[in-house]
Amino acid sequence: MIQILIDADACPVKDETYRVAARYKVPVVVVSNSPIRIPRDSLISRKIVSDAFDAADDWIVEHTARGTIVITADILLADRCLKLGGTVIAPNGRPFTEASIGGAIATRAIMADLRAGIDAVGGPPPFQQDRPLPLPLEPRPSPGKTSQTGLISDWAAARGQKKSPAVSGRA
Repeated sequence: MIQILIDADACPVKDETYRVAARYKVPVVVVSNSPIRIPRDSLISRKIVSDAFDAADDWIVEHTARGTIVITADILLADRCLKLGGTVIAPNGRPFTEASIGGAIATRAIMADLRAGIDAVGGPPPFQQDRPLPLPLEPRPSPGKTSQTGLISDWAAARGQKKSPAVSGRA
């Protein structure tokens, strides 16, 4: 039997999942360790598990079989469900597969090691609307200016800047 299991504690796509499940008449089980509001629909049920470590993951694994679709961002849970024949989809829509799960686990381990050894690990600064774009959308490079120097000159001109010394010295 096809069913959808949602690892719900941090799942941002529950509403989208409910809509798809309703369209295809597929039952959904929302699994969490605290009460989560769900729509009143006979196809949607809620399973509240204990707050023990990995209790929701363990319940999902126990109920995964061929035909089960699991929605989770948890890479280790995805691996466990794939081994049981389940189909696993990340909240961004990307499927976890037998071919991709090994790389995802390795990346997760590397990032955990980096976080453990470095005080501040982070990504790029938050996006700000007033920050200038790194490359101009217009104007496009002029015909005949296909060299790196020409592209940099057009980029600087579009931003209202003078040519950089490195570019102007090589004219």
